[in-house]
Amino acid sequence: MARRIGSDGIRTHAAICEAAVRLIAKVGYEALSMRRLAEEVGLGAAALYRYFPNKQAMLYSLLREHMSGLLEGIGEVGTSGPPETRLDQFTRFHIQHHWPRIDSLFISYMELRSLTPENFRSIAEMRDRYEHNLVAILQDGQSSGSFAPMDCRVTARAIIALLNGLTTWYRPDGPIRHDEIEEIYCQTVARVAGAPQREERLCLERA
Repeated sequence: MARRIGSDGIRTHAAICEAAVRLIAKVGYEALSMRRLAEEVGLGAAALYRYFPNKQAMLYSLLREHMSGLLEGIGEVGTSGPPETRLDQFTRFHIQHHWPRIDSLFISYMELRSLTPENFRSIAEMRDRYEHNLVAILQDGQSSGSFAPMDCRVTARAIIALLNGLTTWYRPDGPIRHDEIEEIYCQTVARVAGAPQREERLCLERA
């Protein structure tokens, strides 16, 4: 039988969320039952419903918490300096923020479809607010001639999808270090935007 956790409400809620993220990433939202989740954290099924009235409410809470963390963390990232620098900062923030949250990123990306229409609209609005940070960088780069002509909104979505793709192949015990992956992604995103690569930028700055 699973070990019973303490009665501290905050710790119990955190344990439920942690287990839910792990299990949804492993088996998918539809396949996860509230009974299995309760067993995972050592609760009776009835006790679990005191924290979340149903599975949909739990999924919405997990995705909302994920997006809230992104919006809070982005802060002043990518708001000052040349567009190329700001694009680099945005890319690094997105990757670094998600290194310890790969499972949360995965379910936020893959299980959006499982939300009710009302919950979907709420999360989509938060995603749009986050995406706007990248759109603004691309628009500034396009206006200054630093980036290639593009549809900035479509390009922003393509870049975010590229970055979120880490969830499909990244393994903590893989052969490539975090900093190496981060640098490769920064160079790739710069190419997508039509920005000069690091070596080209240095030459332009020296000219």
